[in-house]
Amino acid sequence: MIPKAAFRHTSGASGIVLLARHGETADNTAGKILGHRDPPLSEVGLEQARALAASVADARLVRVWCSPLQRARETARIVADATGIGVTVLPDLIESARGSWEGREVAALQREDPAAVQAFFDYAPDFAFPGGESLARQRGRTLAALEIVTACPLPALIVAHAGTIRAALAAVGLPVGPESSLARGNVCLELETG
Repeated sequence: MIPKAAFRHTSGASGIVLLARHGETADNTAGKILGHRDPPLSEVGLEQARALAASVADARLVRVWCSPLQRARETARIVADATGIGVTVLPDLIESARGSWEGREVAALQREDPAAVQAFFDYAPDFAFPGGESLARQRGRTLAALEIVTACPLPALIVAHAGTIRAALAAVGLPVGPESSLARGNVCLELETG
């Protein structure tokens, strides 16, 4: 079941915004933290993107927005091609900068610093990636991006990252589960504006 929430914004317009996670990459399969790393979609990820396109075919989307990272752009392009609408890259939708964790396997990080990894999993309000961005900063960027998206014609789809979706969940007061709870290539959150 897709979580749904109201999103209060400044534009006064109403409509629906769907947030989807990009398709899988080889680094995802290997259990690595990506952050700003920029691998392409794997074959599985391409299939997930096609499945996402099919799942939103009846949503009457007028726009697809995405992160500037390749995995989100590729997923968004497949949806846009299938629906006949354009893609707009929005820099604030980028995944969190994960500092020294980028490219590392989650399992290794858990052995080295289980408390920090648990704080990340739990979406602790004061968590920041070592040498990277804080979850609070990403939440602020995500809110700014949502304001831009909701000021434009709706319904729209945002293709982004687990961190971006978790930030949106936190921003609208919904429970924030671990990133592994957000399926790749699927709508993970529906926001109703207005």
